[in-house]
Amino acid sequence: MARRAAGGAPLSARAAAASPLRPRPPFRDPSCPPLLLLLLLGAARAGALEIQRRFPSPTPTNNFALDGAVGTVYLAAVNRLYQLSSANLSLEAEAAVGPVADSPLCHAPQLPQASCEHPRRLTDNYNKILQLDPSQGLVVVCGSIYQGFCQLRRRGNISAVAVHFPPAAPPAEPVTVFPSMLNVAANHPNASTVGLVLPPPAGTGGSRLLVGATYTGYGSAFFPRNRSLEDHRFENTPEIAIRSLDARGDLAKLFTFDLNPSDDNILKIKQGAKEQHKLGFVRAFLHPPDPQPDAQSYAYLALNSEARAGDKESQAQSLLARICLPRGAGGDAKKLTESYIQLGLQCAGGAGRGDLYSRLVSVFPARELLFAVFERPQGAPASRMTPAALCAFRFADVQAAIRAARTACFVEPAPDVVAVLDSVVQGTGPACERKRNIQLQPEQLDCGAAHLQHPLSIVQPLKATPVFRAPGLSSVAVASVGSYTVVFLGTVSGRLLKINLNESMQVVSRRVVTVAYGEPVHHVMQFDPADPGYLYLMTSFQMARVKVAACAVHTTCGDCVGAADAYCGWCALETRCTLQQDCANSSQPHFWTSASEGPGRCPTMTVLPAEIDVRQEYPGMILQISGSLPSLSGMEMACDYGDIRTVARVPGPAFGHQIAYCNLLPRDQFPPFPPHQDHVTVEMSVRVNGQNIVRASFAIYDCSRVGQVYPHTACTSCLSAQWPCFWCTQQHACVSNQSRCEASPNPTSPQDCPQIVPSALAPMPTGSSQSLPVHLANAAFFQGAALECSFGHEELFEAVWVNESAVLCNQVVLHTTQKSQMFPLSLQLKGQPARFLDSPDPMTVEVYNCAMGSPDCSQCLGREDLGHLCVWSDGCRLRGALPPLPGTCPAPEIRAIEPLSGPLDGGTLLTIRGRNLGRRLSDVAHGVWIGSVACEPLADRYTVSEEIVCATGPAPGAFSDVVTVNASKEGRSRERFSYVLPLVHSLEPAVGPKAGGTRVTIHGNDLHVGSELQVLVNDTEPCTELVRTDTSITCTVPGGALPAPVPVCVRFERRGCVRGNLTFWYMRNPVITAISPRRSPVSGGRTITVAGERFHMVQNVSMAVHHIGREPTLCKVLNSTLITCPSPGALNNASAPVIFFINGRAYADEVAVAEELLDPEEAQRGSRFRLDYLPDPQFSTAKREKWIKHHPGEPLTLVIHKEQDSLGLESHEYRVKIGQVACDIQIVSERVIHCSVNESLGTAEGQLPITIQVGNFNQTIATLQLGGSETAIIVSIVICSVLLLLSVVALFVFCTKSRRAERYWQKTLLQMEEMESQIREEIRKGFAELQTDMTDLTKELNRSQGIPFLEYKHFVTRTFFPKCSSLYEERYVLPSQTLNSQGSSPVQETHPLLGEWKIPESCRPNMEEGISLFSSLLNNKHFLIVFVHALEQQKDFAVRDRCNLASLLTIALHGKLEYYTGIMKELLVDLIDASAAKNPKLMLRRTESVVEKMLTNWMSICMYSCLRETVGEPFFLLLCAIKQQVNKGSIDAITGKARYTLSEEWLLRENIEAKPRNLNVSFQGCGMDSLSVRAMDTDTLTQVKEKILEAFCKNVPYSQWPRAEDVDLEWFASSTQSYILRDLDDTSVVEDGRKKLNTLAHYKIPEGASLAMSLTDKKDNTLGRVKDLDTEKYFHLVLPTDELAEPKKSHRQSHRKKVLPEIYLTRLLSTKGTLQKFLDDLFKAILSIREDKPPLAVKYFFDFLEEQAEKRGISDPDTLHIWKTNSLPLRFWVNILKNPQFVFDIDKTDHIDACLSVIAQAFIDACSISDLQLGKDSPTNKLLYAKEIPEYRKIVQRYYKQIHDMTPLSEQEMNAHLAEESRKYQNEFNTNVAMAEIYKYAKRYRPQALTSPGRLCFGGVTGSGNAGCVFPHDLQWDPWGPGHGLWPSCPSPPPQIMTALEANPTARRTQLQHKFEQVVALMEDNIYECCSEA
Repeated sequence: MARRAAGGAPLSARAAAASPLRPRPPFRDPSCPPLLLLLLLGAARAGALEIQRRFPSPTPTNNFALDGAVGTVYLAAVNRLYQLSSANLSLEAEAAVGPVADSPLCHAPQLPQASCEHPRRLTDNYNKILQLDPSQGLVVVCGSIYQGFCQLRRRGNISAVAVHFPPAAPPAEPVTVFPSMLNVAANHPNASTVGLVLPPPAGTGGSRLLVGATYTGYGSAFFPRNRSLEDHRFENTPEIAIRSLDARGDLAKLFTFDLNPSDDNILKIKQGAKEQHKLGFVRAFLHPPDPQPDAQSYAYLALNSEARAGDKESQAQSLLARICLPRGAGGDAKKLTESYIQLGLQCAGGAGRGDLYSRLVSVFPARELLFAVFERPQGAPASRMTPAALCAFRFADVQAAIRAARTACFVEPAPDVVAVLDSVVQGTGPACERKRNIQLQPEQLDCGAAHLQHPLSIVQPLKATPVFRAPGLSSVAVASVGSYTVVFLGTVSGRLLKINLNESMQVVSRRVVTVAYGEPVHHVMQFDPADPGYLYLMTSFQMARVKVAACAVHTTCGDCVGAADAYCGWCALETRCTLQQDCANSSQPHFWTSASEGPGRCPTMTVLPAEIDVRQEYPGMILQISGSLPSLSGMEMACDYGDIRTVARVPGPAFGHQIAYCNLLPRDQFPPFPPHQDHVTVEMSVRVNGQNIVRASFAIYDCSRVGQVYPHTACTSCLSAQWPCFWCTQQHACVSNQSRCEASPNPTSPQDCPQIVPSALAPMPTGSSQSLPVHLANAAFFQGAALECSFGHEELFEAVWVNESAVLCNQVVLHTTQKSQMFPLSLQLKGQPARFLDSPDPMTVEVYNCAMGSPDCSQCLGREDLGHLCVWSDGCRLRGALPPLPGTCPAPEIRAIEPLSGPLDGGTLLTIRGRNLGRRLSDVAHGVWIGSVACEPLADRYTVSEEIVCATGPAPGAFSDVVTVNASKEGRSRERFSYVLPLVHSLEPAVGPKAGGTRVTIHGNDLHVGSELQVLVNDTEPCTELVRTDTSITCTVPGGALPAPVPVCVRFERRGCVRGNLTFWYMRNPVITAISPRRSPVSGGRTITVAGERFHMVQNVSMAVHHIGREPTLCKVLNSTLITCPSPGALNNASAPVIFFINGRAYADEVAVAEELLDPEEAQRGSRFRLDYLPDPQFSTAKREKWIKHHPGEPLTLVIHKEQDSLGLESHEYRVKIGQVACDIQIVSERVIHCSVNESLGTAEGQLPITIQVGNFNQTIATLQLGGSETAIIVSIVICSVLLLLSVVALFVFCTKSRRAERYWQKTLLQMEEMESQIREEIRKGFAELQTDMTDLTKELNRSQGIPFLEYKHFVTRTFFPKCSSLYEERYVLPSQTLNSQGSSPVQETHPLLGEWKIPESCRPNMEEGISLFSSLLNNKHFLIVFVHALEQQKDFAVRDRCNLASLLTIALHGKLEYYTGIMKELLVDLIDASAAKNPKLMLRRTESVVEKMLTNWMSICMYSCLRETVGEPFFLLLCAIKQQVNKGSIDAITGKARYTLSEEWLLRENIEAKPRNLNVSFQGCGMDSLSVRAMDTDTLTQVKEKILEAFCKNVPYSQWPRAEDVDLEWFASSTQSYILRDLDDTSVVEDGRKKLNTLAHYKIPEGASLAMSLTDKKDNTLGRVKDLDTEKYFHLVLPTDELAEPKKSHRQSHRKKVLPEIYLTRLLSTKGTLQKFLDDLFKAILSIREDKPPLAVKYFFDFLEEQAEKRGISDPDTLHIWKTNSLPLRFWVNILKNPQFVFDIDKTDHIDACLSVIAQAFIDACSISDLQLGKDSPTNKLLYAKEIPEYRKIVQRYYKQIHDMTPLSEQEMNAHLAEESRKYQNEFNTNVAMAEIYKYAKRYRPQALTSPGRLCFGGVTGSGNAGCVFPHDLQWDPWGPGHGLWPSCPSPPPQIMTALEANPTARRTQLQHKFEQVVALMEDNIYECCSEA
């Protein structure tokens, strides 16, 4: 029921349910500027819907209720109740109802004397029921707190409680309150609850409350795990109940199950059947909502029966349950279960089970139909495509099914029809049975009876087919409007969809609007009871009032009615599209035209006459008005012509078709005729009551304009005009009145007009004289008239009549300078104006010029086919009178061919350009060849003589040859055409988003061939924007339908695909999840960070802003999840959607694409991301001055004031410049910016502008004026002159002293400058190192080497006994190594606890028996606790003894970790009790008791797998990084100080120049022969050996490495000379009496030198360890006493440049910056939780600490934080961080140890809660990471919170986990050895000593004094080092153990002291016996 979160709010609280209350998204803040809200509202309009008002909620919304009578909306959100006005959703009242201290395991605090041992935590209150009870003036409010407690608040003032329940103390009478009266709603945020106030029948008592609540008690998924078995829900909160709501009656019955005291009115599922019947409630409603007085009314519950977890066959089932309500005033209240009957609802298509929608989401009851939204259950096939559907069920079918079921149960029992719900507590029996001799009455068939079986369940579901499908539907509301059904559907993406259904339930239209993007719409929507034109709905953080239709967007009747929106219709007399109630008199016929009437009923008008002659008088106009209009008779009417109105009138009443009369426009008001047009169209409207209700147009024409408009077809156009025009032949005019024509034969049709009959004329040469015949038709009237032939441009020639049907244009001479020109030929009558005979089909004459356009012979002679009589003779000329000789042209000349290659299959369109390429196509039709392959010319592409385009034929193989053209003679090309075989090899990138746009490159050979190339994706879609070269093709991939691989085909010349098997993978599109920041200055340019997924496929991306944005901006892809974009500039300040273009395609949200119900405009308006554009920031100087004076050389600091804005700019977003010099910004606050200039400003210009830039916005705030004024200069000169005179006198007097002082000053200044230069150089180097080291180290660090983890047993021994392990290896393992041939040295010794228990065989049986008996005692909890406490009370039982005993106990009990954990917890409880009485914050701070060391060991065991699997790799990488970084610089072998370190104490504070040397080293060891090793020239030879060994043995554990003393290093200076290199030899240099260790630089070993390293049989023990050398005799890089021995320095050293040693502290920062990434990775690994392996032990122990704190009333969160920190981070992780040798087989050098100490300190500070008070005198190990500590603290706090939020572990689960840990490492340790050592403590503190003082005998070896435990091989094992013996030779202490055992009652009862005496006796006898044998 995650979808039904918070009862009535299935979707709004979904996200908030599982996590703490999340704040509202920032852009919906109530303080949003009004302009922004208006813009948001404007953007919400979408065609047929309009968001009218919104109310934002700061917390997730849950429920709402409408009070239509007073116009109030009640809204319930998490922890808040609101009362809003329904008109504008303005806030009227509010109340806070949470959070409160609560626990789901405790009774409500309102229950008297209800105590609870469970802790109460601050809990959010999720509203579950919000119902109005108008009869009592109440609002019922139930929440998730206090077990689902309800309040009765006052109607009209939600902030006031109307009825206090339970009643307060006196004067009210006490009321007995039971839990069932308080446990009303579900008590979990995600559990569903529905409520319904049942109105009281007339004349009866108060209202009742029907409640359906999901079970949240024991066994459900909502019950707290492993906390308690106490369940307050089963008995007190049934699944369905009817409760009393009579607040005016007896309050003792309020919220009781109100039937009678002995029979509850509930339906409760049996405890054992809860798992099979998990009910999730959707909605409760009444139907019919307003029944008749004596009619039966029903309450319905819509619910889901969830599928059983783990049962694949189990399916979710949607149910509709019905309960009968009392009928009328005298009706008896039935028991709920008597009338309860349920039936399934099934919404399924015809595609089988895959098209089944089985989960109910939302319901809405209409009058006859129940509309329901279903979703497909998760995991069903095809759920991604159509996850939700709308179905409709008839209430009549429900009624019929119920009656049939009861008949089948009691009259004709049919098990397959109906069944009795035997899982209900109040049910009657298990099965239906025939009721003999009983006739069921209709009421019994409807509502059952007490004597009939109940409750019932109908077996077969009621089925319906989907009316509409769409993904993500979440809610439904339905209204019947006319003959339409209008359905409103909410979606999970925050959209509201409106669909109109006709009578056949077919969708006729749909519209969508975005309410709140990304916020699911709540599953309940309601219409305004006072105005059904508004719909109320709720999203996660908003309440919205939506107008059901935005009809005003339709401006015409056709659009309005044609939109098929049931709400919208055409208001005829107001001429607007409105809701029916918004149209005056809409209830009367014909005033309002609905969508069901269709566009054909829109008002229309016809004007008679429709065509008006401009020269004729008209008395008036008749208007025929039709369509849906009321009678216009008697209304004020006029005809509106725009600026002029005339009187209109209607003769009488009429409907449908009405006649009106209207006066025509006055003639002088006629509009002018447009040019080249013979008529003008006039628009007119009928105006009624001030509104133009219907429009029409008519035409005013003028026949006389026809001849002017069409002069060459005057007669034809006149007689074919749409107006009644006539042609007067005599006047050559077009008239509207035929009587105006003179008596002559006038044509009556266009065919009768005198006109030219076009005929073909031969082309005529330019300048020649010819007579041209022209044929005429119907020209008898003109015969003999003077005519002229017109050829345009005043080219007139005389026309001579041949006969009545022909004339001759005499002696026509035409000229042209073109190759050919067409002249129009027409005939006109002589005289003015020009009057033409008609030419319906224009006649033309072609005039040609042979000298133009024919540069070669073929073109010239080829013109013969065009009729041009040309001949070639030194050019193209007109042919003479004599017939020409047959001309021959030169051979074809081929100048170029293109392309130069083509595929073997042919088909290439080869273009050949040149001269004389044939006179006509037939000349070359079969004459083009490429070698022996023909090329077929294309007729439509042939250009005479100049160009041939031919299609190449197929070639048998690859070859190259010239192209030949044979046109009587043969021409050959200079270039060769090649037939090649193109090949493709690969495609990159091979993946891209399915949206397309990816630019791919196909690689291959010979890809440039051919004339046409196609790249097809998936064989059909072309790849566009092709660019190709010889070896590659680049193109843009089209979009794909599905994420899948598709083939890519490369096709040449539309032939087959080139082989290559190219495949392109369409992947899921990139997803943009967030943009930040969301505000930008209007100038743009602010960097917007775009977050998302799959950006690795993005090649280019741009950002645009819809509506107000300027040019889009180009973005930059940083990685697969981040993109940065400069914001585009905007036209004004507003909020606008952001559009991204990825790879050239507009980015579309996948949710919007999936919904497939958005039109493109709405998709853009509904963009998920918006940018708020705010005014550009404004700046000024501190005093707002425009000029600032500055003297060059002086420091310059600017203070810039910034005006208040809401942009939230960061400091790095500001740029301040003075001229071209950047001003470094140092401080940025809300109103002030400080910046300073560190470099000198140029004085050439004298004035420099001060400019500040934010994004694209630049503002010059002032001008900087350099230098002083002239007056100041003059004054300065005078003063300087006086001072100069005085100086000369003084200089003369003190000349000698001044010279001496000057020399001394110059010397000092020189030294200062040298020191300053040195400091600058050092800082510059440090800065460069900081920037480059991180990159270099990341590149160099070798991650491929294996991680040398220690085995578990060695990890345990080193962690439990750190000192012992260290001494053991140092003294015994390392010196005894013997090297094998490979150079490795395996460890031969084992830890004593890992070896055998070596005792004499004669003693073994009895000693093993004694140890076994002692082991059984230790496994007795009472003995062990008494034993530990007794030992801790001893004064001489030191801290080291306690730690040793704890570690031995851990080893001894390692196989029983669950028992060990129990002992540890009991001891911890005692420790906590002791600490709580003093200072609880000090607990576990140190390891001073046995249990504290036990806790350390327990954490080490439980966290080992996390250490190895999660933390090991980042920790090892950090160690490698430290070592590699330290080795990059110089390291002093004597002092141990290094150039690179994190510790100030180990920092080399000298500037030692070191150069790297790459050495070629050979060494037969560690599996490799030779390597190149990098060393520094300042390294000693031992350091070089160590680096060589590390390079060769990097994949070998350190314990198996040879040591530097075991190898010799030999340098081969030449082929004949070699040297053994040593730290000290005869060549060593002596300085100041000290010998300097030899280095590579000392031996002058060059780069790339060849060295050989080999094992040596004799060690060079002359030096010992280098770091132990006497510093008085030896040194390496620096003299250790430089500062103290200043007078003794040599001459060379006295000139060494010295700088302040503190300047070298920057190297700490360099090293820190280099290691930062590795440190961050390590801390994140330590402080993160893996989902697959959560830290169970940590969760278990932290819960234990919290439980102990609660029991002791410790509520201080700091104390709990300290306990957790002391138990895990400081007790375990810090120990590991400081001792990596516990985990890895590595060498922990002093440098690594120093760095790890600093890192461990940073980790300690991160876990601390106290604020660090740091200053300049603070130690650097705290200062170094001071900046990062706050972020680390957040990570720690988040880690603790994640641990707290984990599901609690039961004891069984933890014991199973511990048992698994024990089993995993069983038999790793010799527990007998550990037992024997523990026994020594028992022996030491027993009543009497059995061994002689000062002697200890064990295992056959005697020891005395401080020998401690004696192990084989003479190993003295003292786990805590020498000097801390556990058994000193002294008399035994007082007998405390026996005393403690005797004092303990349980120990006395079980005779533990007697058993202990047996152990002592048995062990001591064997010890004496073994001693005597020895």
